[in-house]
Amino acid sequence: MQSYSQEQVINGTYGEVWVSGEYLAEVISLEAKVTLDYSDVNMTRVLAKHRKMVGWEGKGTVKLNKVTSFFITLLSSNTKAGKQTTCTIVSKLKDPNAIGAERVALKGVTFDEISLANWEAKKNGEESVGFGFTDWELLDVISSD
Repeated sequence: MQSYSQEQVINGTYGEVWVSGEYLAEVISLEAKVTLDYSDVNMTRVLAKHRKMVGWEGKGTVKLNKVTSFFITLLSSNTKAGKQTTCTIVSKLKDPNAIGAERVALKGVTFDEISLANWEAKKNGEESVGFGFTDWELLDVISSD
C-alpha cells in the first residue's frame, strides 16, 4: 500500500496555460476531458451488455480574468472571413510541494464561441471559452516511482 503526505496533493493555484505559444497569465482554470463513444456488442448466450469503443471527443473550457481581448483578437478575423482557427493549448501544473509536474498539450483545438461582450456592474470581469480538441500529448506526468 502506497501512502502520500498532504503537501504532495497538487494545487491548481500553480497552473499555467499557453495558447499557440502565448502565455496567459490571467487564467483562473482549465478543464479538458475526453469522452469515449461506444457501440453495443450483442453476444449470444450472454445477458450482459458488452461495449466496444468506436471513437472519442475532446472538449474543454478555459476560464480567465478579463484583462485583455486575447480571444476576440485570436478568433475574429478568421471567423469573419469564414476560416477556422485551430491552435494548440499547453497546460502545466507544477506545485512546489508536489512530487512532480504535469504538462499536457491539447492539439487541433477549435473554439466553440466568441464572447464579444459580457460584463456586470460591481463585478470583476471573467471570460469562459469552450473548445474542442482532436489529439493530446502527455509532455510531463507525475509518478510516485
